[in-house]
Amino acid sequence: MKMLNNKVVVVTGGKGLLGSAILKELSSHGAICINADIGCEKKISSGEYFCDITKEESVKELVAEVVKHHNKIDGWINNAYPRTSDWGKLSFSEESMANWQKNVDSHLCGYAICSQVALNQMKTQKSGSLINMSSIYGILGPDFTVYEGTSMNNPSAYSAIKGGIVNLTRYLASYYGKSNVRVNCISPGGIFDNQPSVFVENYNKKTPLNRMGLPGDIAPSVAFLISDGASYITGQNLVIDGGWSIV
Repeated sequence: MKMLNNKVVVVTGGKGLLGSAILKELSSHGAICINADIGCEKKISSGEYFCDITKEESVKELVAEVVKHHNKIDGWINNAYPRTSDWGKLSFSEESMANWQKNVDSHLCGYAICSQVALNQMKTQKSGSLINMSSIYGILGPDFTVYEGTSMNNPSAYSAIKGGIVNLTRYLASYYGKSNVRVNCISPGGIFDNQPSVFVENYNKKTPLNRMGLPGDIAPSVAFLISDGASYITGQNLVIDGGWSIV
């Protein structure tokens, strides 16, 4: 029997780079997956459903449809990545504080909305596992030298959002633990996504494994943390970064 056989798992932002890899990995282990994305149609029977994580009613509608169709939610992955159009284009001294607030509201608050709605359903079931996607920049300050020679910037809101997600995970794990519901966090390092070659070279030099991560490096750990094999793991932040954070 596959380790996620018949487990119903929702992945927000499932059309993205990481989300699509996570969906593929979960399905390969027998999970019944629902791709919850703003690019999806409302076709729960086809494994997808439109969801805007910044809107509480949209999240509640999604959860209601999943439960109506599948009777439960075993796993939930907060993976969506909402952001404004100026994301990563400006340094902190130039950033729009209005957009800074919008990014925190949509990303961090969006994860809080999803967590409250999904975890309350799991609390009713007395079982379930939720995973938040954070980042190494949720636990470390950015190394700005890797951006030298590029037009890329590390948005300051990213650190605030991802750091908040790490500690929100601990809070939720403590709060829902008595209901037999687990909450964990995964913090990937940099994921290769056709960035400028100079950035990739700069990044690789600072990583013990001498390369950026790939979606396939992250997805298996998501499957494990959702599985019953991780039944005594909660409130943890699993760093998957090729060793970036140890040097």
